Amino acid sequence: MTTTLTGTKGKAKAGPGRAARPGDPGGRRRRRRGPAAYAVLVALFALAALMLIPFAVVVLNAVKTPAEYSANGPLALPEGISFEGITAFWDRTGFGQVLLNSAYISGSVAVLAVLLSVFNAYALGIGRIKGRMWVLVVLLLANTLPQEALVYPLYYLSKQVGLYDTRLSVIIVFTVIQSAFGTYLLSSVLAAFPRPLLEAARIDGASRWQVLRYVVVPVIRPTMAVLLVFFFVWTWNEFLIPLVFLISNDNQTVSVALGVLQGQRLMDATMSSAASLLGLLPTVLFFLIFQRTLSRGLTAGAIK
Repeated sequence: MTTTLTGTKGKAKAGPGRAARPGDPGGRRRRRRGPAAYAVLVALFALAALMLIPFAVVVLNAVKTPAEYSANGPLALPEGISFEGITAFWDRTGFGQVLLNSAYISGSVAVLAVLLSVFNAYALGIGRIKGRMWVLVVLLLANTLPQEALVYPLYYLSKQVGLYDTRLSVIIVFTVIQSAFGTYLLSSVLAAFPRPLLEAARIDGASRWQVLRYVVVPVIRPTMAVLLVFFFVWTWNEFLIPLVFLISNDNQTVSVALGVLQGQRLMDATMSSAASLLGLLPTVLFFLIFQRTLSRGLTAGAIK
């Protein structure tokens, strides 16, 4: 009887008329947002709108005619939608081929650089090879080295091996450059990899390749996804090395085609806006497609 009464009293204390205990998940209530939180949201929306103003101006000028731009200025709304500047730029640069070149080079570099970074980081972070610290120092210095210092030796080497003015030469160069950063990042992640997982896999008879494929890669997959997105965008926006290595029009990338035409002064204001829009739109679409992958990789971390 005493036990029953005690249990009944305990239930009564946890009822809806009583305040929930601090550790009771059933008594949790949603915190109401105060004025400060709404002020922060309003400030963020205002900042986002301010940052989108240049993009909106580019879009407005890209759909104007040259005569309309000269008469009304860059900030006036277009009287109608005209694709004259976009079609003129597309035909003048052969933008379809240029777009395919950039997508092919950036995609190949992103995939190959991530794979090379994983292999290198596996040897440095888990394999613990000799001179690991010196290798990491060299990779860190390679990340800070300006590309202007690399142009001439890379140009000379590509001439010697017969890869000059080929997309393969740019893919090889950027794969090595991007993998230096990826190796440095992933090696620091794999240095803190849980050792019990590795020991359990080795006890089960897994080889080094199987440990990498079935144990390490599933854990660091979010970080690999983030590196894939970053490598693609970084390679897409590169200008100096593609300008030096890709001299023919059939091999040029988007950034090189934009720079060459602007240097020749063959474009008016509407065509320049159309060129900027076409050059920026693929990266925006790429970010929108992989937004969830990027956010998951940044928030989840590499080690769970």
